[in-house]
Amino acid sequence: MHSSDWHLTNDVDEFLARAGEFLRSRPGPHVMQSTWAERVRKRGAEAFGTGLPLFGMLERGGEVHATCYRLPPRGFSLSPLTPEQADSLADRLAGLEDSVPSVSADHGTATAFAEAWQRRTGATPRLRDTRLRLYRLGTLTPPDPMPAGRGRVLGEQDLDETMSWCAGFAEAVGEDVVIDAGTWPGTRFADKTYTLWETPDGTPVSVAGRNPLIGGQIQVDVVHTPSHLRGRGYAAAVTAEVSRAALAAGARDVVLFADLSNPTSNALYQRLGYVRLSDWSGYDFSAAGPATA
Repeated sequence: MHSSDWHLTNDVDEFLARAGEFLRSRPGPHVMQSTWAERVRKRGAEAFGTGLPLFGMLERGGEVHATCYRLPPRGFSLSPLTPEQADSLADRLAGLEDSVPSVSADHGTATAFAEAWQRRTGATPRLRDTRLRLYRLGTLTPPDPMPAGRGRVLGEQDLDETMSWCAGFAEAVGEDVVIDAGTWPGTRFADKTYTLWETPDGTPVSVAGRNPLIGGQIQVDVVHTPSHLRGRGYAAAVTAEVSRAALAAGARDVVLFADLSNPTSNALYQRLGYVRLSDWSGYDFSAAGPATA
């Protein structure tokens, strides 16, 4: 396998035209590739305040076997790779002027690339503390009993409320983002549909969001209950509501990520019928030092 098998492009339309079938072949493991390519296609990379995006495809025999992408200043996100594929990608990227600040993928892929990148460049990889688990919905099993209340879908007229809930979520998970009317269109939060769980008197107590349908798949993303309201079943109720809505919208696959350091949320998703697909990791790279042969 050669580094020349990797074709790089800044053109998201070319990427989707050539890699779309591959991305749809395994929608769960390819969720990040599909989601961000579609965001760039719809809104343009400039909407996210980035430089030119970079998309990569490993092509052999006229077929795509792996992909990657980068939206500067963020690092690279990779589809599942074998160690040999990770090594060829590291070789290809080492020839670029831009550095590779970080990488994220399923744990095996991220680790294989981090080791390959260190061999190529001498850069020291540092495993991030945050580890994620990717789940796919099997058979939806709503809570029984459900907490009193109902779900309410937020619309355009609820933008201020939506931004407030997303800001609360970002703060809770330590996501460094400013959410206000000026920054909203360029955030990853802006393309989701949100549902609030409200108590019988109309008090909002929990929120969950879902991404648009992409390649037959919907990702549940953003589940948040303020700390003083947790332990009452609200997150389970609103997640079940959003998962049901995703299926009703035509999703063949419904996926979500959970922080592995939070056993409560992982247990909750499993009770609702979500099953583990893979664990995800990220590595940050120090300045390159002497590379090994």
